Amino acid sequence: MATGISTKGRYALRVMADLAAAQGEAGWVSLGDISRRQGISRKYLEQVMASLHKAKFVVSQRGKGGGYRLARKPEDYTLGEIIRVAEGSSLAPVSCLDCSNGTICPRTKTCPTLPVWQELGALISGFLDSKHLSDIVDDTDGALDALEALGAGLCK
Repeated sequence: MATGISTKGRYALRVMADLAAAQGEAGWVSLGDISRRQGISRKYLEQVMASLHKAKFVVSQRGKGGGYRLARKPEDYTLGEIIRVAEGSSLAPVSCLDCSNGTICPRTKTCPTLPVWQELGALISGFLDSKHLSDIVDDTDGALDALEALGAGLCK
C-alpha cells in the first residue's frame, strides 16, 4: 500500500461486494454484469479477478451460464485480506514499512518518525481486519449513509 489504497484495491472490494450481493441469486456472475454494475472496464476487471482467483477468494466456471462466485461466505472475508491480495503488499502507510519486497529501510534504527508510521499502520490494519465483506454488503444500520455525509465534509 505504501502510498494509499490503489484503484485495484478499491475495485477488488467493490467486485467482492458485488459477488456477495449476488450470492443468493443464480450463483455464477459474469464479468460483463460486474463490469456494467460497477463501471469498471472489463480489461481491468480481468486483472482484479485474476488476483482474487489466484488467492482462491473466488471460483470460476467457464462456458454458458458460467462466471464467478465467492469461494467462502461474505462474513469469512476481512476487508484487510482482500485489499492485501489485490495490492500484492502489506497495508503499510509508508514504503519504509512495506516488507513485502524483502527489504528493510536502512533508517529504521534512527528515524524519529518511524513510531508514528508503525502506529498508523497498526490502526489501518486493525480497522480493515475488523471489518468483513458482509459488513459492506449488509448495510442494515445505515453506515453507508453516515459515510456519505462524512465524505461530503472531507471534500470541502
